[in-house]
Amino acid sequence: MAMNISHQLGALAESMTTTSNASETTVPVSAAAAWKTPTPNIRCKITRPDTAEQKSQPTSPCRSPVLSASNGIRPDLSVACLAFAAETMDLMNLEETTEQEKTYKEVSTVKEKGVPVYVMMPLDSVTMGNTVNRRKAMDASLQALKSAGVEGVMMDVWWGLVERDTPGVYNWGGYAELLEMAKRHGLKVQAVMSFHQCGGNVGDSCTVPLPKWVVEEVGKDQDLAYTDQWGRRNYEYVSLGCDSIPVLKGRTPVQCYSDFMRAFRDNFKHLLSDTIVEIQVGMGPAGELRFPSYPEQNGTWKFPGIGAFQCYDKYMLSSLKAAAEAAGKPEWGSTGPTDAGNYNNWPEDTRFFRKEGGGWTSPFGEFFLSWYSQMLLDHGERLLSSANGIFENTGVKISVKIAGIHWHYGTRSHAPELTAGYYNTRNRDGYLPIAQMLARHGAIFNFTCIEMRDHEQPQDALCAPEKLVKQVALATREAKVPLAGENALPRFDERAHEQILKASSMNIDGNSEDREMCAFTYLRMNPHLFQPDNWRHFVAFVKKMKEVKNADRCLEQVEREAEHFVHIRQPSVHKVAAAAMN
Repeated sequence: MAMNISHQLGALAESMTTTSNASETTVPVSAAAAWKTPTPNIRCKITRPDTAEQKSQPTSPCRSPVLSASNGIRPDLSVACLAFAAETMDLMNLEETTEQEKTYKEVSTVKEKGVPVYVMMPLDSVTMGNTVNRRKAMDASLQALKSAGVEGVMMDVWWGLVERDTPGVYNWGGYAELLEMAKRHGLKVQAVMSFHQCGGNVGDSCTVPLPKWVVEEVGKDQDLAYTDQWGRRNYEYVSLGCDSIPVLKGRTPVQCYSDFMRAFRDNFKHLLSDTIVEIQVGMGPAGELRFPSYPEQNGTWKFPGIGAFQCYDKYMLSSLKAAAEAAGKPEWGSTGPTDAGNYNNWPEDTRFFRKEGGGWTSPFGEFFLSWYSQMLLDHGERLLSSANGIFENTGVKISVKIAGIHWHYGTRSHAPELTAGYYNTRNRDGYLPIAQMLARHGAIFNFTCIEMRDHEQPQDALCAPEKLVKQVALATREAKVPLAGENALPRFDERAHEQILKASSMNIDGNSEDREMCAFTYLRMNPHLFQPDNWRHFVAFVKKMKEVKNADRCLEQVEREAEHFVHIRQPSVHKVAAAAMN
């Protein structure tokens, strides 16, 4: 996923207000209070006003506005939380709902053409104690999303929570309740098999480590972690270099992932296809098919650095050595490029990535980059083969997330993409092989940075997200693989929404061929989304996405309908405010 940067334009996602627990005797108050994240889990940082941010990665916290003490309302309840809790009051007072709203709800349940919108749920939707976090607020939010015409939600199913203590022992705890909650509200679910660590990337609002027993094994053998040329280890995801080696208490990592998915299937088979409609297979850091080449933890990497190759654990080096010997060049098998600079260099700072005579164009460079990217493709092949076998005939779709690495895209070498494992340069399409691999397994190509515009990015870093999205769209069209999208950073403004609409139509070179994205997942559910202005824009956005190809439909009329929908729900906010006074 495209990373959070201080140069990005866009709206900041607001953090949840931290307070003491409120009484749960009054539903509206507890719904708002339930969104208050306990103090130990809050990770705050100061950001510039023009900052935007991002996913499995995302949201960067900033304080929510609070209500004035003069109005008699508890100051620890933010405007966002009150608007959010208002949805609960509406549910309890259906008899007061206007005929106009009833009509809207009835229409919103009808299957329409266009691009269905899903909403990412909070990273900490399930607690470390395997219970639903902020249960009442979660229930109210799901109903609100359904009323707005949202198709469903995306939720991370954390390996580190479910199989935390003992190999092969799974505690689905809060996920069972959360999935039933989604079913009750008529929402579909994209379940992410999250085999990565949460925490360490910008926007990670909570910490979910890998399973305890996996961490213990990594402690015994540090080469199970991705490693750079300076010996720095990355513990976000088990190195794919040992995919097929029984290094995790007698099982290979791929066997562990497969057993996890199989247990998920067996435990929730009654929800597959009707409620759970998609399984996104986590394949690397942030759940994306890539190497952890740009880690932000401890300030290792900062935008727009080129990142660093992650091939120096003994398992990766063993594979490199074998590939070099097979190519008749054993001297190439001892190390990766040693002149590729550091995490925060720019391409022209290095001998390997520079445009004139750079090592990336040399015979060794081409050999290394081909091997490095193929390791990533092989990892995808292994996991998709397993996932397809497990979920065969269940009616669910399989998807894989690919990162939108748009910085230095305008250079010849595309250095940040290369270090991440995407062999994409000015002279070579690195996304077509990925699309073809996904097509072989009938998987969806899920891509990020859909909301970004070229001119919003730092020009000196030659960022080009729009051109990157176009390249990916062309690759998926050629490979005949479905394309889905996500916004990389939390954006609530209409400019971002319009960019998403444009990209979702897949009108490439004026020829859409009746194609459009198969789905779009919006980042993310939080109190800021439910603030009146943001909510109005979001409701209109969802309606527009259903009419992406309807040229006869007036978008201004859609906006007015959304304004009316939000307006008729506003009186309930005052009821919640009154209830919150005590």
